[in-house]
Amino acid sequence: MSNAVDSGHRLAHEMGFISRLRRIAAMRETALVLIILALFIAMSFASPYFLTWLNMRAMAMAFAVEGIVVVGMCVLLISGGIDLSVGSIVTFSMVLAGWLFLQGVDPWTASAIAIVACAAVGAAMGYCVTKIGLHHFIVSLAFMVIFRGVCLLITQGRPLGLFTLPAEFKFIGQGSIGAIPVVIILFFVIVVAFDFLLRRSTVFRKVFYTGSNEKAAAYSGIRTKKVIFLSTVLCSTMCGIAGVIYMARFSSAPPYFGLGMELNVIAAVVIGGASLQGGTGTILGAILGVILLSVVTSSLALLDVSSYWQDIIRGSILLIAVIFDHYMNKKKAAS
Repeated sequence: MSNAVDSGHRLAHEMGFISRLRRIAAMRETALVLIILALFIAMSFASPYFLTWLNMRAMAMAFAVEGIVVVGMCVLLISGGIDLSVGSIVTFSMVLAGWLFLQGVDPWTASAIAIVACAAVGAAMGYCVTKIGLHHFIVSLAFMVIFRGVCLLITQGRPLGLFTLPAEFKFIGQGSIGAIPVVIILFFVIVVAFDFLLRRSTVFRKVFYTGSNEKAAAYSGIRTKKVIFLSTVLCSTMCGIAGVIYMARFSSAPPYFGLGMELNVIAAVVIGGASLQGGTGTILGAILGVILLSVVTSSLALLDVSSYWQDIIRGSILLIAVIFDHYMNKKKAAS
């Protein structure tokens, strides 16, 4: 009898293990990891410079700061919104903080003011969406143009040279702790924190409910307008943080920075599994999406592919991801 019971326990354990493996294999994140690994293997043969420490560090630095913006965009897309102004808001953060520093404000205070200002921009966009009733797409498009103009107005169209920034401030963008750049550490902390909150926090679960079905969520007692408003503020705040880090990294604030950033950020989140219709997505998937795009960009540069073709390829990747998302939504609706 005991042998039969032990055998049954072993069988149940094995079946549970197989079921977990199947769930992992079916996850979008697993597919992305395999694609990234395949690209790494292919590029290790295609270019002797790909797996060098300098290239790996450059790729990590590139996707880390943009990845902070991706975190904010992921939460906003899950709630059912979208933000086309992220590139302009990142630049606005750099320009405002840089301009305040040149006026004599210490860089830490200037950076805090810039981040708060970006949060205020997000609040203004959230107000237009939740109170006036405008669509996120149109509102963020308008703010993208407005704040690009604000950046040009502040700088008079010229980059702000910030080479006199103190070394302790530059450290957040240029320094390392051991062999690991501070930028990577900041990125890791933000990603882990928000991934945990989205998976475990009851408050952040309301973002998923709102994005899945706003009316049903409202009927169940969730203040959906508040959720959308705060998600919009969070996205702009992340842009503010990224802008400050970029300023510390480059010791400059060019008014044309971030052109096309919205394409990379939205593509990364959609590739990572977030739906443009809201309700689905993970921080891990979004970060794997931005890593994939960074690997593709680095690979194309090392293979000496024309920059014109690089834009075409990145746009095509976004189109494929959107088409895939569309068919997945149709399949889900039909089932």
